[in-house]
Amino acid sequence: MILYFSGTGNSEYAAKRIAAVTGDGVLNLFQKLRSGDHAPLDSKQPWVVVTPTYAWRIPRLVTDWIAKTELRGSREIYFVMTCGGNIGNAGQYLKKLCADKNLQYRGCMEVVMPENYIALFSTPTRDEAEKTIRAAQGAIAAAAAAICERRPFPEPKITPMDRISSGIVNDVFYPMFVHAKKFHATDACISCGQCVKLCPTKNIRLRDGRPVWKNRCTHCMACICRCPAEAIEYGKHSKGLPRYVFPKDFREQEEENNI
Repeated sequence: MILYFSGTGNSEYAAKRIAAVTGDGVLNLFQKLRSGDHAPLDSKQPWVVVTPTYAWRIPRLVTDWIAKTELRGSREIYFVMTCGGNIGNAGQYLKKLCADKNLQYRGCMEVVMPENYIALFSTPTRDEAEKTIRAAQGAIAAAAAAICERRPFPEPKITPMDRISSGIVNDVFYPMFVHAKKFHATDACISCGQCVKLCPTKNIRLRDGRPVWKNRCTHCMACICRCPAEAIEYGKHSKGLPRYVFPKDFREQEEENNI
């Protein structure tokens, strides 16, 4: 079974592309994360977890969910991490998580996708995003092939900087930067409540028709990037930057071009 978490669509796309090859079922973890649902799951096929990369590791809310949820059936588990640059030494922490769960770690595949972290980086134009998505096809196909053949993903070469990024930097990054203090709605807000519905941690509510953020933000960027009125900003950094959401019509182009 393929389990995925996705804020702006990159990991959802990768998960469904892999499923199209492997024939596995696909489960969006959004509602389970949002409701704190830790009911056991069963799969005869290897587990495949597809997530974005947050500070060179999988998101902590996904780590916590896996730690608290019984995964029955297959003891094999693969991880596919979409990222804007690289996944650092994420595998080291996934190996420990799997050992604690008595799961057989089968590796972690890095898939570079369009950058969506508008809180810190520049987001791509549509043309730039499509170019990156097309370049990612090889890594996605390699992941799907390995899963089909029950082969472990190749072990990446880990540099000292990778260890620092996934270790010390991740430890410092979360408490210092992963919060909602800089999110705010502009006068363009149409009070649609879409941001409230999109938040996987129930961190947003409407007050007098405007979104208000609490203290459980995970920086998935769903609220700011999926706002239909582009009425949400993150401090001054996001002003003027394109909002990135995986292009809905890209799959139609895939079918036409036989990607």
